[in-house]
Amino acid sequence: MESSRSSAAAAKMSGSEKPLPVDLSHHFNFVTRRRLPSKIKAYYKLFGIPGIRNLAGGLPNAQFFPFDTLEAQAAKPDRWTPSPNGPGQRLAQTSSEPPSQAANHIAVPKASAEADLSKKIDLSTALQYGQSQGYPALLSWVRQFTRENLHPDVPYRGGPEVAMTCGSTDGFAKTLQIFVEPWNEDIHPISERPGLLCETFIYGSILTQSLPLGMHVAPVKADAGGMVVKGPGGLEDVLANWDDSKGKRPHLMYTVTQGHNPTGVVLSIERKREIYAVCSKYDVIIVEDEPYWYLQFPSAATEEAKSRGLPAPPAVTPPHKTQASSGYEFLDSLTPSFVSIDVDGRVVRLDTFSKTIAPGCRLGWITAQPEVIERYVRISETSTQQPSGFVQSLVAELVMGPQPEATKSAFARALASGSANKFTGWHMDGWIRWLEGLRGSYERRMARMCRILDSDSSLLLSSSSPSSEWSVITKTKLIDFSWPRGGMFIWLRVRLETHPLYGISAPETEGESLALAMTMFLTTKPYLVLVSGGSMFSATEEIRRDRGWSYFRLCFAAESEENIEASAQRFVEGVKDFWKIRSVREIKKLLGMLPKADGVDEEDAEVFGAGCVQLGGWLGC
Repeated sequence: MESSRSSAAAAKMSGSEKPLPVDLSHHFNFVTRRRLPSKIKAYYKLFGIPGIRNLAGGLPNAQFFPFDTLEAQAAKPDRWTPSPNGPGQRLAQTSSEPPSQAANHIAVPKASAEADLSKKIDLSTALQYGQSQGYPALLSWVRQFTRENLHPDVPYRGGPEVAMTCGSTDGFAKTLQIFVEPWNEDIHPISERPGLLCETFIYGSILTQSLPLGMHVAPVKADAGGMVVKGPGGLEDVLANWDDSKGKRPHLMYTVTQGHNPTGVVLSIERKREIYAVCSKYDVIIVEDEPYWYLQFPSAATEEAKSRGLPAPPAVTPPHKTQASSGYEFLDSLTPSFVSIDVDGRVVRLDTFSKTIAPGCRLGWITAQPEVIERYVRISETSTQQPSGFVQSLVAELVMGPQPEATKSAFARALASGSANKFTGWHMDGWIRWLEGLRGSYERRMARMCRILDSDSSLLLSSSSPSSEWSVITKTKLIDFSWPRGGMFIWLRVRLETHPLYGISAPETEGESLALAMTMFLTTKPYLVLVSGGSMFSATEEIRRDRGWSYFRLCFAAESEENIEASAQRFVEGVKDFWKIRSVREIKKLLGMLPKADGVDEEDAEVFGAGCVQLGGWLGC
C-alpha cells in the first residue's frame, strides 16, 4: 500500500497525470502546414558529437573571427532599490539609499573548453551559424527561468517549450505567419477573412502588422480591470453573436495583461480564468505579450487613495498563489501569467529583454506548447535564423555568471594587479534582484508623476452672459485618470469637451482637431512636452472618431530622474494654458504645425525649441 502511494505521488510530481496540450494544427495557415524543417539546420545537431570532423556545413573558421573577447562593465544587480511586494504597503517617495553605481567586469572569451553546450559561452560558438531555437547556453537558461521560476506549475503534461526571438515584435510577426491566412478582398470571399480579438485600445504596432494581412480587428470592451467577459460588448458577447459579414469568427486574441499598453491595467487572475474559459470554449489562441510583466505596482491603489484624500482601499492579499512556488518572493507576488492556467496549451506568450536590459538588444523569447514552438523554429530557420550572437553571448554571460576562460582575456593582468573588478555575472538570484530594483525605480517614478497630475489639474474658468453684469467662476477638472497598476504609462482623458472653443460649428473645433492642436501646443515653448495621442492606440477608426482622440499616454520611463516632476508640471501647465485660447485662428495655426510625413523640418524644430521632454515614447513602445 505504501509503495503504491509513493508511486502515485511520484507520478503526480512528474506531471504524468496532467493532460496533454490540445492539437492546434487546424489553426496553422497554408504556408505553415507546408513548411518543412531545414535540412541544413538538422546537421547542426551533429556538430556537438565529441571528436567529429565537420566537412558538411558551410561554416567559416572561428580563428578568423576578428574578436578575441567581448567585454563590458555591467551593473551589479542591487543597483536599484526595490519597492514592497505586497499591496497596501507604503511606497517611499524616493530610494531609501542612493543607488549603487558600482559595476562588475564581464567577458566572453574567444574559445571555451566546456563540453556542455548548455553551459558553454564563447565567441567561437556564439558568432558561428547555430541553432535557430537560440544560442544553447542562453536558451538553456531562459528555458530554466521560464519553466521553474516564471511558470513553475503549467497544467499540461510536459510543460512549455521556448525559442529565442529578435524581440516581441519579431515574435508577434512569426505568430501571424503561423496562425493567419492572408486575406485579399479582391480574391477571397468574406467568409475567409481572419480576425483579431483585442481590447478597445491596443499597442499600435500590432495593428500595423495585422491590417496588411487583411485582418478584421474585433475590439472587446474593457474596464478598469481589463478585458470584459460578460455583458454587451464583452468577450462572450462578441464571440457568441459574431457577425459573419465581418469575416470568420476570430481564433486569435492579442493582449498585454500586466501594465497594459497604453492603459496601465493589471489583469487579475480571476479575470484571466474567465477569459481563458471563453477562449477554450470558442477555440481561441491567446497571444499574451508581456514586456511589462515585472512592473506590477502593488502600492498604486493605496498611494492613489492617499494622494486624492480618499479612504484607503481594503488590505486584501492577492488570492493568486500558485501551487508551486517560483522560489522567489518577488515573482510569487506577481499576478500569474495565462500560461499558469493553460490547461489546453493554447497560450503563446511573448517575452523580451527590451524593458529589462535594453531595447537595442533585439532579444526575447516565445513560450508555448512544444508542437507550436517547433513551427516557430521552422520559420526562424529560413528567415532570422537566430538573434545576434554578440547579444546572446553577452546577455548569457551577464545572467549566467562567469566562465573560467574569461580570466584568460587581456584584462587578466589588470585583475591580478587589483585594478579591475572581478569577472562575475548575476546568476539567477542576481537577475531576480535586478528585476526587483527596476520595478521599485519605475514604481516611484509613476507615483511622483501621478501626484503632480493629481495636485494641479483643475482650472478656474470665468463665464458670463451678455445680458448679465455678473461673472460666474467655476472650477473645471481638466484631466481624468487612474494611477496605473503596472507598466510604463499613465493613460488619461483630457476633458476637451469643456474647452471654450469645443463644438462651435468649425471643423477646427471638433474634438479630434482640438486634441491634435493641444498636442502641438504642448511641444512649443515654454512647455516643450511630447505626448502620445490616444488616436494611435484606438483599435478601430470608429473608436478613434468616437473617443480615442480624447485620451493621451504619458510615459514616465523615458525621461531622466531629475526631470520627472518638472515634465509632469510642464504638461499640466500646458493643458491649462491651452484652455485660455479663444481664437479659432490660433487653433488653425497649431494644426498647421503637424509634422510632415517625412519628419520635422528645420522650421518646425525652431518652433518646438530645444529641450522638449519625452513623455510620448512614440518609437518602439
